Amino acid sequence: MARDPSSSIEIRVLSKRGSNVIHPVEVDTPLPSPSPGPVPVVYREIKHFKKWVPWLIPSFVVANIIMFGITMYINNCPKNSISCIADFLGRFSFQPFKENPLLGPSSSALQKMGALDVSRVVDRHQGWRLITCIWLHGGVFHLLANMLSLLVIGIRLEQEFGFVKVGLLYVISGFGGSLLSGLFIQENISVGASGALFGLLGGMLSELITNWSIYANKLAAFLTLVIIIAINLAVGILPHVDNFAHIGGFLSGFLLGFVFLIRPQFSWVSQKYASPEHSTSPKPKFKTYQCILWVASVILLIIGLTLGLVMLLRGVDANDRCSWCHYLSCVPTSKWSCKTEPAYCLSNQIGNQLNLTCSSNGKSSIYLLADPTSSQVQGLCSQLCN
Repeated sequence: MARDPSSSIEIRVLSKRGSNVIHPVEVDTPLPSPSPGPVPVVYREIKHFKKWVPWLIPSFVVANIIMFGITMYINNCPKNSISCIADFLGRFSFQPFKENPLLGPSSSALQKMGALDVSRVVDRHQGWRLITCIWLHGGVFHLLANMLSLLVIGIRLEQEFGFVKVGLLYVISGFGGSLLSGLFIQENISVGASGALFGLLGGMLSELITNWSIYANKLAAFLTLVIIIAINLAVGILPHVDNFAHIGGFLSGFLLGFVFLIRPQFSWVSQKYASPEHSTSPKPKFKTYQCILWVASVILLIIGLTLGLVMLLRGVDANDRCSWCHYLSCVPTSKWSCKTEPAYCLSNQIGNQLNLTCSSNGKSSIYLLADPTSSQVQGLCSQLCN
């Protein structure tokens, strides 16, 4: 028996990997043809998944730039240091390279602005630093690298999933990165949006996994993303890079991706556009494995963040419970050392002479300063100990 083409409904998927958008396409029922022969098939695109206009991620970039400008204004290098880079910028000039090679402010200025300082979080109950630190950056190079990455990764995600989901993914991942960083790195301050950025990468990976059935070239996309993540995490084993913030942000974002970035399965989408005579038994909106991953991720995320926050506020040093974990953030070699202790100096003021001796390396130096400020002393101490 011949099949009547005028009564057939076909559904196909066009997968655009570049933007990760899936467009189900329906075949309209064509009009009867006056002449014998096959009836032409006309396709109509069904745009089930809304394309969002990104504005939140660009706003985050602007906010980070503004915060860096405010930090440099507060830093005021000409007033608080005896030498600065780019003096023509006035109070926006940078600290000496030996103190901050990233072209940025001093540690004390970052501390004033809300850098993650575990001692202040625990002893002075300044838990807000777990959030404020992700909006600060150590220098121009640090800011440019993070903001370019944020634009590349974040805008694509916001276009696909909207500003609410991506905004929550960014902030919660940043918080998770700060928690893990605070548990392991307790002697130095930490700043940067890297934890939140790794959260976006983790969300992209879990989004690919949970929406596996709607992707073309699944394995290639998966391997490409895993390689990118692995390379970025490998860079984190270099000194002066807070890889614990990267790992904490990635794990938080990976779990959040199963919660926020879940898509309905294609069979559920297609039945919404099929004509009544061709409708079959109702299909569930999400597959079973998507629901299991959603529930498991919510439970693990709540437990992980709660446990991490309680441990941090109680002053727990996670290095005492994991003797090898410090290698996740820095691997010592013959080329560099992983020791990044804070700079402490013994000072002695005699007339116009300031005598400083670094406690860590024993170096001493004399500076001609009549009435040095505490910021000037700290800056000189940092240069002497580095």
